[in-house]
Amino acid sequence: MQQTILDILSSQPAFQQLMDEIRSRETPDQLGLARSTRIPFLSAVQTALDHPLLLITDKIDRALILEDEWDFWFQDQSLICYPEPDPLYYEKAAWSRKTRRDRLATLSLLSELTLPGAQKESQPLIIAPVRAVMTRTLPRRSFLKASRTIKTGSSFEPHSLAAEWVRAGYDPVPIVSAPGQFARRGGILDIWPPGDRFPARLEFFGEEVEMLRRFDPQNQRTIEKVTSIRVTPAREFLLPEDPLGDLDGKNFTEYHLPVLCSETATLLNYLPKDTLIFLDDGEAVRDSVQEISAQAESLRKGYQADGLIEGDFPLPYLPWKDLQGALEKFNPVALGPAGEGSETGLSAQFSTNQRFGGELKSFTSHLAELIGVGDQVIIVSRQSARLEEVWNERTQLPGSPSYIKGSIDGGWVFKPVKAKPIHLFSDGEVFGWRRIQPRRRPVQRILAPEINYADFEEDDWVVHIDHGIGRYLGLAFRELDGVVGEYLAVEYADNDYLYVPAAQADRLTRYVGPDHHDPTITRLGGGRWGKAKSRVEEEVVQVAQDLLDLYARRRTVTGYAFKPDNAWQQELEASFPYIETDDQLQVLSQVKEDMEKAKPMDRLICGDVGYGKTEIAVRAAFKAVMDGKQVAILVPTTVLAQQHYDTFLQRMGGFPVEVRMLSRFRTPRQQSVILSGLIKGSVDIVIGTHRLLSRDVMFKNLGLMIVDEEQRFGVSHKEMIKSKRADIDVLTLTATPIPRTMYMALTGVRDISRINTPPEERLPVVTHVSVYDPGLIQKAIWRELERGGQIFFVHNRVKTIQAMKSHLSSLVPEARIGIAHGQMAEKELAARMREFTRGEIDVLLSTSIIESGLDIPNANTLIVDRADRFGLAQLYQLRGRVGRGAQRAYAYFFKGRQGAPTNEGRLRLETIAEHTDLGAGYNIAMRDLEIRGSGDILGTKQSGYIASVGFHLYTRLLADAVNRIKKDDDGPSGMEEIPAQILRPLVKIDLSLPVGIPEDYIQDRSVRLALYRRAANIIRSSEINDLRAEFKDRFGSLPETVDNLLLQLELKLLAEKAGLESIFTQYGKITLGYPEGKALPQPWEFDMQVRFGDSSIWLPFNEREEGWIQKLISVLENLISY
Repeated sequence: MQQTILDILSSQPAFQQLMDEIRSRETPDQLGLARSTRIPFLSAVQTALDHPLLLITDKIDRALILEDEWDFWFQDQSLICYPEPDPLYYEKAAWSRKTRRDRLATLSLLSELTLPGAQKESQPLIIAPVRAVMTRTLPRRSFLKASRTIKTGSSFEPHSLAAEWVRAGYDPVPIVSAPGQFARRGGILDIWPPGDRFPARLEFFGEEVEMLRRFDPQNQRTIEKVTSIRVTPAREFLLPEDPLGDLDGKNFTEYHLPVLCSETATLLNYLPKDTLIFLDDGEAVRDSVQEISAQAESLRKGYQADGLIEGDFPLPYLPWKDLQGALEKFNPVALGPAGEGSETGLSAQFSTNQRFGGELKSFTSHLAELIGVGDQVIIVSRQSARLEEVWNERTQLPGSPSYIKGSIDGGWVFKPVKAKPIHLFSDGEVFGWRRIQPRRRPVQRILAPEINYADFEEDDWVVHIDHGIGRYLGLAFRELDGVVGEYLAVEYADNDYLYVPAAQADRLTRYVGPDHHDPTITRLGGGRWGKAKSRVEEEVVQVAQDLLDLYARRRTVTGYAFKPDNAWQQELEASFPYIETDDQLQVLSQVKEDMEKAKPMDRLICGDVGYGKTEIAVRAAFKAVMDGKQVAILVPTTVLAQQHYDTFLQRMGGFPVEVRMLSRFRTPRQQSVILSGLIKGSVDIVIGTHRLLSRDVMFKNLGLMIVDEEQRFGVSHKEMIKSKRADIDVLTLTATPIPRTMYMALTGVRDISRINTPPEERLPVVTHVSVYDPGLIQKAIWRELERGGQIFFVHNRVKTIQAMKSHLSSLVPEARIGIAHGQMAEKELAARMREFTRGEIDVLLSTSIIESGLDIPNANTLIVDRADRFGLAQLYQLRGRVGRGAQRAYAYFFKGRQGAPTNEGRLRLETIAEHTDLGAGYNIAMRDLEIRGSGDILGTKQSGYIASVGFHLYTRLLADAVNRIKKDDDGPSGMEEIPAQILRPLVKIDLSLPVGIPEDYIQDRSVRLALYRRAANIIRSSEINDLRAEFKDRFGSLPETVDNLLLQLELKLLAEKAGLESIFTQYGKITLGYPEGKALPQPWEFDMQVRFGDSSIWLPFNEREEGWIQKLISVLENLISY
């Protein structure tokens, strides 16, 4: 259908005349096209002319909208987005990897176009905000000079090649996981050029490149062999020549580009001469350049006055006059502003549509009129299936509109010459919905495979399951009994040291206690640790029994079994404007499976801020309503209630579902009407705060309760929730699970689902922690305003909030500032939030009422005053308010201007600054355990027991107790299994073999430690084979000591299956130890050389004798079969 419209557009005389003018470079300065018509016009231009194309916008958010729109109209080829720098000009902050990668990939593509023999599959189509175009970069000639093609069989000295890459901006790292990085391990070099989809691995034989491979950064394994790669610069500057190759590139950023490069260029210098340049809106682009330049000049003067830059510091951008001159060489064409074109030109053939604001009856009648006169009608909507259904229900006309599922910026009426008009409708005209801000393309989150095993570092407190609490000192090579191996060194009381063999790394875990105080260090050789463990083992039996009793009681209640999905459910889910992650689909499947059972659902969904929990709630609520049940959605704040109300209205707007909100935003009269509707059953979904828990709130047929952010409700509220949920389904959402939740998850008592991946490529939030700094606040607000964004400013004291507004107004007079806090009148607060949502306010100065659930994609800067007074989960939730769109987000946490924060406040701020990665909610929760304590579990005070053995060991002992009770007492059925990793026996193995990862094989100590811990936690023999292949692939041929490490792991798995607890060599024999009280096999079933004791089996051992390992394996296999 899109192509049909473009064909009609291309056939118009006015369009063909324009094409002739463009070919002869005689195009009018402005075409006067309306915003919603510009992308279809450009799509038709690209089809007609097939030239390189650059579209320049005034702001980055407009560029992202047009990029998304292009994919709808011109599906053969995507636009390339060339982004602007993240920091302001003259600001020393680092650029994000995403910005670097996208800019460099564009420059790499363009730099090759005019090279001799360059192959061009299609013309480059680029979109860029004007700030990206005017930013100076590396000249094309220097870019090409710093690029190198590497082929199989070519010769390079690896050290010189690595030094060359450092100069080109690559970061040396232990493991390559992002573009712009390289790693060296002996004769293997890994590198990820910014323009490549996958990194490359170079394997050298001497100085010859013996093999080239692409590998998957997620598992570090080879994808395919290749014959050549092209390595281009990883930064937009080149470091000075450094003959020793010791220059540290980390000391330089793009801030230094004007100083490092005597000659600079812009994107325009990379473009082929026949490139067509279009300005989205000529006036807006010019105004934006002047605004950017004025702001940059103001910053320059400020930095010069502070002595931060010299007076002769070069301009990092092209001034408007120079930019104008560079653009004029390409004869640019301004598509807008609207109404500025010729009255007889192409723009005159377009007009606007009537708007209906969700009145589907009026909309259907209007469509019938258009169809009746023979006009063509096309509807592009996220609710296209539902709109088609409404049309079929209400009309009997022979013709019908065309329906396309999608989202576009706006509709229009196009009147072709000698043809009937074409009416294109979007969700804006039909429902009054604002177009959802486009999000970045979904990508897999890249983490090295051993990242999960890197949770303790040198000087951290650790717990050894046999020897207790000590301080981890690091890795150490030692010779014991003539055998050299690498050990994990732990310091205990009285300067005693324990050296843990690499194969036993799983016996160590990081210590997490009930508070932030240092634990009591254990004395080696004493009996205190054994007694502490025994006391905890006795205590957890009762806790485990309480957990199982709770589960059994819950399972005796009978609930309602919902019917399978109907057609409307499928239509609602199909209207979701984003692509669901695998996690979301899996969790949704679990929720529906629970709802369709006769047992009441009680499922908790843990997912990071912005990971798609709300969409799960929308679909679950709709499913309940489709089966005639009512839904109550409980939220902690009125602001979040309003947010959810707007979301549910928009998602269900095309269906006969009655959604209401019950909070103090509603008058007593409005509340009375809603309460009456709940009793009568006319209200299907009610969203509200704790007001929903009042006694006067009664339902005709409540079937589902959704509790958002459970951790925000007090004990009394939770008791009231329990009283309402006896036989109804309950779905609970949280980002940072509380300790009790973690225990219930591990023991299988509560059904818990986790959403681990974001629904789009969200960038980690850049987090700053410092003493209050007005200058930094001014720059932060300026940056956000410059890119058309909005700012949350949290000041949690109502008494002084007006004074803070005056202070901010003096810093940034041009900013529109609005105040919001919980003591405002309901109507005023609701109006203020609507103003902010609509973009009528630049800075929302508020108390912590914005903490929960607000989703404003255009707000990407958060500033928190006196952040040291907030709890860690609060800080995490606040930071989750930004970074929900496609823009890089910033969070500033300021400490008080006078007086140091408390120790706990300081630790909280350190933690929030450390954990900036996406999906950090669980890490935040674990760190919160250390800072504020692990608290009560089932009302029983466990702090003393957790302090004595640490959280991880306590959890293991508790899970083990639950498992024993379930087996002994035939515990309740249907419980989720406890993860095997928690319950697996920890076999102690120590054979006379040199074991370890040599330093010349893997130099980085942290990588070796993580690999030891990953290897020691293997639970299947297939994982050992995979790890062996991975070692060879990533690091080269395995040294003998690594082979021995994997051999010990194989023996360890066999020992687990045989029920052993240890294997070790001593006094010329191998001892196989059984747990106390375990029955041994009969001696006559084994070789005469195998000796039996009360709890051990001995084999003769001579390390010089060949075949002793195979003999040991044979005995273990016999023990397993026994």
